[in-house]
Formats: sequence, structure tokens, C-alpha cells
Amino acid sequence: MQVSVFVPQYGVIEAITPAFRSFNTANEFLTVFGKKPVFKVEYVGLNEYVPANNGEYTIKTDRLIKDVAHTDLLIIPPTFGDTNAGIQANAEAIPCFKKLHKNGASLASLCIGAFLLAETGLLDGKKCSTHWAHINEFKEKYPLIDIEDGAVITEHGNIYSSGGASSLWNLILYLIEKFSDRETAVMISKYFALDIGRDSQSQFAIFKGQKNHGDEEIQKIQDYIEKNYEDKISVEDLVKLTTVGRRTFERRFKDATNNTPIEYMQRVRIEAAKKFFEASRKNISEVMYGVGYTDTKAFRDIFRKITGLTPIEYRNKFARVANEV
Repeated sequence: MQVSVFVPQYGVIEAITPAFRSFNTANEFLTVFGKKPVFKVEYVGLNEYVPANNGEYTIKTDRLIKDVAHTDLLIIPPTFGDTNAGIQANAEAIPCFKKLHKNGASLASLCIGAFLLAETGLLDGKKCSTHWAHINEFKEKYPLIDIEDGAVITEHGNIYSSGGASSLWNLILYLIEKFSDRETAVMISKYFALDIGRDSQSQFAIFKGQKNHGDEEIQKIQDYIEKNYEDKISVEDLVKLTTVGRRTFERRFKDATNNTPIEYMQRVRIEAAKKFFEASRKNISEVMYGVGYTDTKAFRDIFRKITGLTPIEYRNKFARVANEV
């Protein structure tokens, strides 16, 4: 099986090398297990030598992507820095991605490599994952794509994408298992000390309300929520701060922030709770009351829905100081 790792112009070295090393290491484990190596791995790019991490590294490619007529799996890592600049720097590769897919290749984007994959149009009407911090940017740029907020791996036919940063390892492990076997994937996870079972990046996400929508009245409401999240606030209270009716307000709020007013309040409160758990000695009840909740079950359920962890699990995992329940 031919695996081609695309080396984007000004790519991220920490995302380019893992796939190359992992598939080659998988071959070594397959040999140890008495099986034949499955993968033939190569670097491909627009040039023979490609800079990475803003020129800090240079990677020598095995072939130019324009010369690749067929591959079985094309890995598309993220670019370094501004996504628009990354797209422009790699624009010549986009038609090559489309050609290879037409010729039967599976495509897999890592982290914000999803932006390069999205440029092909192959994801229109399909699901996709990317780094949680770029969800809003991706939604605005590619409204025809169903971005899965918080997902670690998304599969649609023979097109794959991963969430942010270390989530790329989960997709690599998934592909190794899919195209070789479970035993090899497990050995790779142990060898590189990886969590093979993680299916959400939501526990790492930091909520930052969408503010570049241009609706000043809605932004005023967002600011109000963020300053008064510990108070009991109803949607009607928010409507009274505007010049429109409830239905119009809710529609405008959703269009501007990608959240309903209730969802926005929940996310602001849970983000505040996360910060308390990370940096204070407050117990669960103190944090719950401090962010505006009085129902323990409701707080726990909403916290878990947003972060993927219970309040206790989150505190135990991320607290910088010792806490007591």
C-alpha cells in the first residue's frame, strides 16, 4: 500500500513526521509478528526541498506531487501560522489532491490540514474535523461542510480528518489499524505512549465567543453574559436589552455566534468553571454556585456535555493545585 505524506509549504514539522514514522514503524512491527510489511511510505511536495515551521526545518521529498499519478493514501498535514497564507502557498497542490482522489486515493487531513483538504471541494456536503480553535474560522470559510465540533476523527467514505494537535495521532492509529490490523495499531500506541481510544478533543477546548460577526447589538449581549454569568439570566432578560422581539433576537444571536443564547450562557459558565478547577482550591459545590448553577445534576450534565468529562474528572486532570472534594 502506497502512503504519500504531503509536505506543505511552511508546514508544521510536528505534524508532518508522525505519519511518516508511524507507518514505517508499523512495517517493523508487522515483520516482528511474522507478517509482510504493508506500507510503502514517501514524502511528496511541490518542491524537492520544502521548508517547515517558518523555515526552521527543511524536508527533502521523495517525489514531486505533480508527478504522482496514483497513491493509496495521501496524508495532508497542517500549515504553520495563518491558514489563508498556508492555502495560498500550497494552491498548486489542490488540483493534485483532486486528481489523486479521482484515481482512487484515500485522503486524510491532520489538524488544520483540513483547510487544504476543504479547498478541493471534496468535503462539500460531508462531515469534517479540525482543531477546536479553528472551528468558527472553518465554518465561515466553508459553509457547505458539516464541521464536527470536538470530534477527534471523522470518516466519510475514503476521506478522513482529525481534530487538533495530538489528535492527529489518533487518526494515524486508526488508519494503521484499518489498513493493517488492530495488533499493530496497539503496538504503535504503546511504542509512542499514545491513547488509542480518545474520541473527543472537547476537554482541551477553550471557549471564545464569536465576536467578529459585525452585529453590535448581539456583541453587547455577549459582553453582558460574560460579565454577569454568575447571575440568574433568562432569555427574556437579554431580549429586554435589545430593540427587537424574542424571535428576531434568537435568530440573530444564533446567526452571529453559532450558539443559541442558552447554549452561549452554558458555555461561558462552564468555561469559567474550568478556570476555577484549574487554578483554585474551590470544591465542586463552590464552583457550581460561583458560575450560576444551583442544581448539581444539571451542572454535572452540562459540564460533561461540553467537556466530555465530569467536573471531578476535569479537576483531577487539570488542577494546578491539590483539591479536596
